Amino acid sequence: MTNSKKFFVPDAVFVVDQFDQDQVLKVIYDKLLELGYVKGDFLSHIIEREHNFPTGLDTDTLGKDIPNIAIPHTEGEFVNTRLIVPVALKNPVIFHNMIKPDEILEVKFLFMLLGNNPDGQASLLASVMRFLANTPANELREVFNFTNSEAIYEFLEQKFVK
Repeated sequence: MTNSKKFFVPDAVFVVDQFDQDQVLKVIYDKLLELGYVKGDFLSHIIEREHNFPTGLDTDTLGKDIPNIAIPHTEGEFVNTRLIVPVALKNPVIFHNMIKPDEILEVKFLFMLLGNNPDGQASLLASVMRFLANTPANELREVFNFTNSEAIYEFLEQKFVK
């Protein structure tokens, strides 16, 4: 599996070419399941959670022209490891805003959280929020527009505060 000190692994950084939220989550799930990072019932739970408790984040407050992101996750019982899974979306995909659930956002990047212990989601979410707060707008704009998984991995490994 993964080293608990690491947030990212090279084989769990994806670029997805889908137009629908559920399809995006399925494509990622299929790969994560094959790699052994999630359990078989992960997909239905992450889709249900996203529909009931949206995770879209409006990035306007972070700087001009930064693509919106989402931070999908579900309970640790459906996960086999602790990991942040970055996903670049080639096409904007509709997610609902986590703060204003009735508001839709066009999202271009995901940080999917896999936490298999009780505080897993909270500590991973705090790490993502720290990254967003501490990374200059021009660098966020750059990484959220990458379409190469190796480039995303290298950037995040360098810039993410452990």
